[in-house]
Amino acid sequence: MRAVAWMVAACLMFLSAGVTAGEPVVFADPTGDDSGPGTYKYPTAAEYKAGSFDMTRVEIADKGDKVEIAVTMKVRIEDPWDSKKWSPPGQGFSLQFIQIYVDTDHKAGSGHKDGLPGLNIRFAEDGRWEKVVLISPQPVSRTKMEVKMKAKELAADVVVPKAVSVKGKTLTVVVPKEELGTPDKTWGWQVVVQSNEGYPDGNDVLSRDVNEIEGDHRFGGGSDWDCDPQVLDILAGAGKGKDDEKKAQFEALKYTCAGSDMSKAKLAELPMLYGK
Repeated sequence: MRAVAWMVAACLMFLSAGVTAGEPVVFADPTGDDSGPGTYKYPTAAEYKAGSFDMTRVEIADKGDKVEIAVTMKVRIEDPWDSKKWSPPGQGFSLQFIQIYVDTDHKAGSGHKDGLPGLNIRFAEDGRWEKVVLISPQPVSRTKMEVKMKAKELAADVVVPKAVSVKGKTLTVVVPKEELGTPDKTWGWQVVVQSNEGYPDGNDVLSRDVNEIEGDHRFGGGSDWDCDPQVLDILAGAGKGKDDEKKAQFEALKYTCAGSDMSKAKLAELPMLYGK
């Protein structure tokens, strides 16, 4: 009887631990902050509907040997450029390009300081990243090729999921733990919302530029020098979706240009948010 009771207790403890381990990490983000440092404006073409780059929720869930990441926007995800008809086919959406940076060790000076080429962002010393997951509308082969060609030194830490699920306002990817690791409460997260660009400039990894003046397919309100963050929305503050987090985002995405001398420019420095 004692042996049976011990086995039952052990099973209950195992199940309880599994439930706790499986609790998702959830961040909320306020609406109306899809303007980068507070000055950016959408392109003028009709495809770029208001709210298309306004992130509202991020959920990271432990799914056994995989990790599921879901990013929700303010409005329904659309595919105005028919990505499924690309050759090879895309992922079923066209506009957004989301990069999820992960700090897996929370050690100052450990990991990568700069974001992927084209974003013009950096991370704080105590929140550098070890992994980044890309949610791109481009075919997997195209995204991997871009990373290999333009960010070769970072490629080992870039995770490109095999597929993206598009449902309503949410984009979801599933990543093997062998590629990402097993999330825990010490991990830090930063979700960067950008715009997909099929014909990126120079060394940019599929990112759409922000210029001084908006155009058909260019965001405005930034700088024509290559110093402004090419970013529309990020997580900021406590990640609870409060209005004061807008100000925290605008502060994080502040930048200073110095003409053509990039050595004197001050790039935006992004924080990490740590799960509960």
